[in-house]
Formats: sequence, C-alpha cells, structure tokens
Amino acid sequence: MDNEFKPALIIVDLQEDFCPPNGALAVAEGRSIAPIINDLLRLPFVKKIATKDFHPPDHVSFASNHPEPHNKPFTSFVTIPNPNNPNETHTSRLWPIHCVQGTPGAELIPELDTSLVDLVIEKGQDSRVEMYSAFEAPFRHPIVKEASSKLAQSLREAGVTDVFVVGLAMDYCVQSTAIDAVAEGFKTYVISEATKAVDPTEQGWKKTEKECDKAGVKFIALAGEELAKVRSMQDV
Repeated sequence: MDNEFKPALIIVDLQEDFCPPNGALAVAEGRSIAPIINDLLRLPFVKKIATKDFHPPDHVSFASNHPEPHNKPFTSFVTIPNPNNPNETHTSRLWPIHCVQGTPGAELIPELDTSLVDLVIEKGQDSRVEMYSAFEAPFRHPIVKEASSKLAQSLREAGVTDVFVVGLAMDYCVQSTAIDAVAEGFKTYVISEATKAVDPTEQGWKKTEKECDKAGVKFIALAGEELAKVRSMQDV
C-alpha cells in the first residue's frame, strides 16, 4: 500500500434545506444519496468531514435582503465586492432564505450517519460574501480570512493527499469545493453516484464536468480504481 496515500472524504451540505420534501432549496433526489455516503463513511478515510451552509439572517445571498425590483430568488443577481478590496467583485445569483443558523433547515439530514463524521465545518457565516466552496469565499486578492472555514488547515494537519467530494449540489457547492481543493494542492475527485445537481440534465451535468476537468478535478465512479485504493487500506 502507498504510504503517501492519505485520502479524505468531504460531504458537502447534506442539509434539510437542500433536500425534499420541504427544503427551501431542495435538490431533486437529494436525500437518496445518503445510503451511498454512509457506505463511504465506513471506508478508512483518514479524515471524514461534513460541511454545512450556516448563514446569518442578513446574508448577502438572500434575495429578501436586497431592494426591489432586483431581488427575485433564482433570477436576480448581485455583484458582491471583496470586503477587503472593492476592486475585486463576484457576481452571484440570489436565493430564497436557506440554512439560517439555528433553524431546522440548517441541520444535516438524519439519514446521514454523523457518528462516523470526524468534523463538521460550518461555512457561509460571513454575511458579506457568498461562499459556495467549503474552503474560501470566491476572492483571492486578498482571500477574505474572516470567511475562511479553516478546512484546508484541517486536511493538512491530518496529512491528507487526496480529497473525495460528495453531497449537494454538484453544480454549485460540490463543484466549487472540489475546484478549491485542487487549488489547495490536493488530488481531487467527485464521486458521481454520491452527488446530485440543481440542473440534472445532460447539458447541466456535462457543463460542470467540463469545468471541473479543466480545473483538475476528476469525476469517478464508486466501482473505480480510486475508491478501490481506499478500500484496500482496510487490508493493511
């Protein structure tokens, strides 16, 4: 077994507000991936992390926090400046209120076996910035340290080399988390059967795959060689 192979599992935002039947931003069939993820949690990953959107009520991504007429959930957009550099901006879609701190919608779904999770990261707590990635807000000049989740630090402290990303939603927070994982220097994979997309059409899925591939993220299957390497660690 490769002694330098230290894989981690990151479960992105498997929360009530992202799942049917009552989620404010429910992803179709979002709950259905929980059994697959629980099976993955039983594998010998050196670190098993779940992330949560954990927004304050005044979060910039909520359409209701913006003036009319440009405050329609799903169809309106807002240009957000870097709090530490107004010349750097990010344009983001506005959403319904979701995953507010202390509300049922922010909770991880009960189908997820959290007893097997080592660490829960609460992201998106800085009301000034959108944060799809579980690592950082989408600003680099400079990084918004106040919004940082410290996820990269947790992975490095565990000696992680490879990151396997699952959860919700494939074309938003899973994609951004995986791309940032590559940027942080980790070999990064998205497990296709363990994620669901907001846009599940062939066009939407392929677009995300292409963007991930360009960034160095590899989409893999449960039966692929990458997870076989993780499973083989059980025999060491």
